[in-house]
Amino acid sequence: MSTPAAERGSTTVTDRAVRRIAERAATEALGPGEVQVGRGSAVVQGRRARVGVTVTLPYPAVLDEAGERVRSHVAGRTAELTGLTVPSARVRVRALRVRELPQEAASTGAVEAGEVRARRPWSERRAPVAVVACLVTAACGLLLYDVVSVHAAGRAPARWRTRSVEWLSAHGPDGAAWPGLAVAAGVFALGVWLLVLAVTPGLRGRLPMAAPVGVRASVDRRAVAALLRDAVADVPGIGRVRVDVGRRRARVRAGLRFGARKTARAAVAEAAEEAAASCGLARPLRVHVRVRPEAVGSAPPEPPAAVPASTVRGGAADEPAP
Repeated sequence: MSTPAAERGSTTVTDRAVRRIAERAATEALGPGEVQVGRGSAVVQGRRARVGVTVTLPYPAVLDEAGERVRSHVAGRTAELTGLTVPSARVRVRALRVRELPQEAASTGAVEAGEVRARRPWSERRAPVAVVACLVTAACGLLLYDVVSVHAAGRAPARWRTRSVEWLSAHGPDGAAWPGLAVAAGVFALGVWLLVLAVTPGLRGRLPMAAPVGVRASVDRRAVAALLRDAVADVPGIGRVRVDVGRRRARVRAGLRFGARKTARAAVAEAAEEAAASCGLARPLRVHVRVRPEAVGSAPPEPPAAVPASTVRGGAADEPAP
């Protein structure tokens, strides 16, 4: 004989249990460890429940899309595990957290960036391009105007064009005349210069930095030199510091005011290498250190000449006998 349904008892799901389930469901919305959950809330009324969670989302991420995924997952998972009706979930984004790459992936990306992808940024060559474009545009416009005026309006050619043609025909490169040779050399030099600008990246004042794949970063040489100079200047006993940073090496010249030269040189080299490593460059700089003693103040005065002992007795000079 079965017991009637009204007499079997009832199952009550507390607010605390629903809240814990909603918080747990929020952590599963995007991926393991992607979402961090703060304090949640839940209110159970009969067979319905209203839940809310405060989360920290990863960055970068589309907030609308990520928030909607968290909200729908929390509502559906809570309803599935509790058997209650959860019409919607309230999600409050408290903060954004930058994703941290795994150590192996970060090192792999840095190696790839340093060996393959870390290249010097390409210069836009704005000044040379603007100058050449203006000159070529002006010359072409002037020539086009003269040609159109001759063929369309029936005017005589401009004097500058006829004289230029006559002069070029009489002073060609085969004539061995110095004006023609000078013009030819200038045109050749201009062509070589344009080719060099086209095939070289430029921006020699910047050094590429090690970055993940898909990211390009660079730092100015003067900033690296200032960082090395400040690090070396903090070494005890070091006075004037001069740093020259090139593409592959950094030359550090320091003046020693006091202390042992060998110890100071080791300390300067260590400080400079640590500062260069902290820049995160794709190609580590080779640091060359030179420490020289630096003159400080003036030389001490010479001691007075010693008085012979035979002329001094009891602190006073002997008097001659009468």
